[in-house]
Amino acid sequence: MLLETAIVPLFALALAEGTYAQFTSGVNLVEVYATVTDRQGGSVADLTAADFHVSEDGTAQTITAFAAGEFPLAVAVGVDRSFSMGAGRGARLDLAKSAARAFIDALKPADQVMVIAIGSDTSVVAPLSTNHEAAIAAIDRLDAWGTTPLYDAMAGALDAIQPAKGRRALVVLSDGTDRYSDTTAAALVEQARRRDVIVYPVAVGARRPAVFAEIATASGGRSFFLADPRALASTLTAIATELRSQYLLGYTPSRVTAAEPSWHSIDVAVNRPGARIRARDGYYSK
Repeated sequence: MLLETAIVPLFALALAEGTYAQFTSGVNLVEVYATVTDRQGGSVADLTAADFHVSEDGTAQTITAFAAGEFPLAVAVGVDRSFSMGAGRGARLDLAKSAARAFIDALKPADQVMVIAIGSDTSVVAPLSTNHEAAIAAIDRLDAWGTTPLYDAMAGALDAIQPAKGRRALVVLSDGTDRYSDTTAAALVEQARRRDVIVYPVAVGARRPAVFAEIATASGGRSFFLADPRALASTLTAIATELRSQYLLGYTPSRVTAAEPSWHSIDVAVNRPGARIRARDGYYSK
């Protein structure tokens, strides 16, 4: 009975938190988190503000705020617990749970984590906190159950983590099959663009839905497709490492402030031969 009272329906939690702030500019800085890697995929950690170029709607911007390395992190870990993840020897759910534990173990003590169980009724089974032991215990209790309204669950997870302070991320482990969602793939990507959350969808199994790559690109994250679920733990540890190796770029838009909300594209480049950069592709202003 105690376990049941600790589970909070995801959309009830979202409603309780009220209206969420969008990724906006107004009179404040626009903040962009950027991940820079070398040709081998390793993090590039010795860059300065002078190495970056940021443009908004094709117009160069002046970087007035810069930070590298460790930032406060609030991350939601969504684990698909549907029957399709839990059947058979070496069940994908067991491997996903093990990988989620490895990810949490790789976080810093001050990082906040939330655990979301994705099934017929998607629920927050561990609320956002620095209590990593409680989050791991919640993961250990997960059993296979229900179907997978995956797009609904990801939309709710974006809303649930958005109110957190600092840098926000969502990591989702799923076989990638959506069933019975009211949210469409296009609506999910659009919602990601209206949130300041870096999304890392990890597909485990036979296929990776196209929306995984789309939502990762829109948010500045990265999508993964693992035909062999045994690679899950190392993949999630790599995500945790990446989140600790990002750059924060801030600028005040040079454009005239519009009266109505509008979309503004962002392009970030770096002066380093062979370097690759990932950052969100834009934002909605107020």
